[in-house]
Amino acid sequence: MSWSLSGTYFESCNCNVVCPCIFLGPPTTGECTALVGWHIDEGHDEGVSLSGLNVALAVHTQGNMAENQWSVAVYVDARADEKQNASLMKIYGGQGGGHPARLASHIGEIVGVRQVPIEFTASNGKHSLKIPEIAHTEIETSTGQEDGPISISGHPLCIAPGQTLTVAKSNSFSYADHDMAWEFSDKSGLFSPFSYQSEQ
Repeated sequence: MSWSLSGTYFESCNCNVVCPCIFLGPPTTGECTALVGWHIDEGHDEGVSLSGLNVALAVHTQGNMAENQWSVAVYVDARADEKQNASLMKIYGGQGGGHPARLASHIGEIVGVRQVPIEFTASNGKHSLKIPEIAHTEIETSTGQEDGPISISGHPLCIAPGQTLTVAKSNSFSYADHDMAWEFSDKSGLFSPFSYQSEQ
């Protein structure tokens, strides 16, 4: 069972900048509502190519994300054929091992799975993800000293191990599906490269 994925990960959530959840702290509003997306630049599962595809999760947690189970809605790129969809569901569902299995261990409930168009863009410090009629979020890089990007490394709750996060802020966030509806702006955003692979 050999697979690998690499590309860009980003998230937008309702915490104030910077999200305390990545430091194992409680969310700033008592609950976490987040949209997490992965754009796969290069990927394969045995002989199945996964390059160019997108995956997204809508995540809700009451209280500390590290201590409480997540309710998750799963969205897989509509362009994925049957074999690609099966591979992505296996990997992100945790059955393929590697870091996604660790992330999947936090999931207490999957409220739904949909195969949908997912539009991902990244340009000029902005990242956006759109699922028509369901979700849309855009985050923009936050700047610090000498107008450079603000980065975080070594954080304990990590979606992309070994990578340095860039801090961002949401220009917009809206989500409505599975009896959940969230809308906000000027809240936390994060992005980084990611690289996952099966355990050797």
